[in-house]
Amino acid sequence: MFVQVIEGKVSDKAGLHRQMDRWEAELRPGAAGFVGSTGGVTDDGVGFAIARFESAAAATANSERAEQGAWWSETEKCFDGPVSFTDSEDVEEFLGGGSNDAGFVQVMKTQAGANRAVVKDLDEQFEKHASTWRPDLIGGVRVWTGETSTVEVNYFTSEAEARAAENKEPPAELAELFSKYADVIANTEFLDIRDPWLY
Repeated sequence: MFVQVIEGKVSDKAGLHRQMDRWEAELRPGAAGFVGSTGGVTDDGVGFAIARFESAAAATANSERAEQGAWWSETEKCFDGPVSFTDSEDVEEFLGGGSNDAGFVQVMKTQAGANRAVVKDLDEQFEKHASTWRPDLIGGVRVWTGETSTVEVNYFTSEAEARAAENKEPPAELAELFSKYADVIANTEFLDIRDPWLY
């Protein structure tokens, strides 16, 4: 899988949402290899999106379409300042992966310290207990943007259920797991998307 992470300060949230809907209706039919996208704007105006494609070649072919260029020329007017683009083919899905059923999406940007072997082990252990311990977590996508940096997008049933679950004390058999997980995400920025745009 190939993922492009897009981020920037938004000046016109409603306009950006319209443009995303327009892409889905008008441009998606011609975007071969497009898997899905998740986007939205945080309460403090940060616009975030990930676009998922089957391959880098499919994403490049989409970017080179004239209609894609025209669409982006209009879309970038919804941002206040530069927009960053980060590409990666180093992508992992866990539980159900990206989901259009999510009522709340949380992005976790870990800049350093995400040891791949430790993260993989934690994922495997957590997935054994996820259905009973965190039924609010539908799935997620982790994008490795460097050796120790990731952008993780987590999909939840709702924000209320996610907040209630994260405040629960873990059972004894999971205490060590959560302690290790806290160390992994020590250098993490959180972006809460309360009105996710899911395509």
